[in-house]
Amino acid sequence: MKILLIGGGTGGHFYPLIAIAEELNRIADEEKFANFKLYYMSTDAYNQKELDEQFITFIPVTAGKLRVYFSFQNFIDLFKTAFGTIGAIFKLFSLYPDVIISKGGYAAFPVLVAAKLLRIPVIVHESDTVPGRVNKWSGKFARRVALSYPEAAQYFDEKKIAVTGQPVRKAIAFVATEGAKEFFELDATIPVIGVIGGSQGAKIINDTITSILPELVQKYQIIHQAGPKNFEETKTDAEVLLGDDTRRTRYKIFPYLNDLQTKMFGGAVDIIISRAGSSLYEIAAWGKPSIIIPIPESNSHGDHQRKNAYHYARTGACVVIEQANLTPSVLKSEIDLLLTHKDQYDAMAERAKGFYKADAGRLIAAEAVSIALEHER
Repeated sequence: MKILLIGGGTGGHFYPLIAIAEELNRIADEEKFANFKLYYMSTDAYNQKELDEQFITFIPVTAGKLRVYFSFQNFIDLFKTAFGTIGAIFKLFSLYPDVIISKGGYAAFPVLVAAKLLRIPVIVHESDTVPGRVNKWSGKFARRVALSYPEAAQYFDEKKIAVTGQPVRKAIAFVATEGAKEFFELDATIPVIGVIGGSQGAKIINDTITSILPELVQKYQIIHQAGPKNFEETKTDAEVLLGDDTRRTRYKIFPYLNDLQTKMFGGAVDIIISRAGSSLYEIAAWGKPSIIIPIPESNSHGDHQRKNAYHYARTGACVVIEQANLTPSVLKSEIDLLLTHKDQYDAMAERAKGFYKADAGRLIAAEAVSIALEHER
């Protein structure tokens, strides 16, 4: 049995596929499948260590981005996509997987064209309330479409869809219940604010947090994942603003968090400040109240982050601050409200837990195996 995983080269595409791969490997072990193999096809391996740990073979494919605005790069990428599609046809014909699981994105497009031509069954997983262009298109010929949010159902054939939620890797789905604050050298008696801006960080969130650091460290501790791109600038700003403050050690900044640090982060923090991407499901899995600052419509395809955020907020699990309204005083006020009103805090934590669907990866993996077995016959 051969199963191919595909998706654009971002953490939001890659890590849910790894979560599905975990479940596929578990099923293969339980059912004792002979010659069971997993493959990942994209423009780059993204995280070779994760692929190796799940026994996934990486196959490179050429792809160009599908921009909706004018750019000379569009002409170059058009040729990249055409070249990549021809290459994907030959590679897919040689591999001929029993089923493909797609997260969408520009890197998936050439492979999906090849899959359609070769009539290889496809399962699509959509992470957002508004599907991306590739998922919307491939959903028309996919065998099944798995959704993280029920609002996305309107874009697909209702006979194909299942609202599964977002798969979260086991390495980070369950937080450390002991030793998390000690891991970050924090005081167990002082509340902890967690800040995550996604895999690349978020400059406006970083800047807003650092501007109120002198006030925050008077009452709170902060773990801040600033992103590799903005790390040095944010760290320098924080050092200047905190100066000789005796409480400056309450602020911990990182460019990114590895799996162990993420697991400890989830256990150490009391509230989380975040964007509204795939991290929402990790926050929900941890049962943490949150302040969500979605990417504005002008920078987000289909305004999906804003819609994700308000869907999550309707469950009562978070507070949403529009980026246009994000000021230091507004953010500090919301932090203080969450950390000083225990009843509201406890209700939000419970609703966050209720939002998380722990069996998302298992459901998608089981359907992929079912289709693969059918395809083998």
